[in-house]
Amino acid sequence: MDIADLNEHISRRYNQDIEDLRGSVLSMGGLVESQLSQAVAAIVTGDSELGLQVARDDYKVNNLEVNIDEECGRIIATRAPAASDLRLIVAIIKTITDLERIGDEAEKIGFLASKLAAMDRPSDSYREIKTLGNHVAHMLRDAMNAFARLDVDAALETVKQDELVDEEYEVIVRQCITFMMEDPRSIKRVMNVTWAARALERIGDHAKNICEYVIYMVQGRDVRHTLQSEHPDTAPD
Repeated sequence: MDIADLNEHISRRYNQDIEDLRGSVLSMGGLVESQLSQAVAAIVTGDSELGLQVARDDYKVNNLEVNIDEECGRIIATRAPAASDLRLIVAIIKTITDLERIGDEAEKIGFLASKLAAMDRPSDSYREIKTLGNHVAHMLRDAMNAFARLDVDAALETVKQDELVDEEYEVIVRQCITFMMEDPRSIKRVMNVTWAARALERIGDHAKNICEYVIYMVQGRDVRHTLQSEHPDTAPD
């Protein structure tokens, strides 16, 4: 094998390493999406065992984070990536951190679901949590799709959704305060609902972060904390 062939072989292997890395992140995202969906379903259906299973399965998300992080370290050490490839790896390291934290929030919701299953259920079967959960799940899915396609426009559209998630969360908090004032006996149950809603709101924040990393990967700009002012068109309609 001459030098040209060797360089081509190394280049192909390097490109495959990068694609495998991206694929691993998407797999982690899929697992986290499933955890989130099941955690919300556990609350809505009053399924204590499902909630506990989500909590028990959090180790799978943690293991993926460790494995992907180690692979990123290996590529940096052995390939010395530069320019866009280095940005991609940095963004992946940040993305898996947010995905792991989403997994932690889903774990919390799972535990809360198991507690709520043992309490009196409201007639609407926690409709407000279902609505917020669906919205956040959609936001997370869109964020991962933007990551998969390296689509800045899709990332910006997804960032817009975070304002709506925040608004829905604030409505739930106000409702919960009202319920507790009207019926002090409901305080324990309503507090669990509030914590579940807070976990969902935090998941929306992490999905927004992932979108910001997509913009960094593609454009090389760190838009954290500045996205709204730099892109006034991202404000909700």
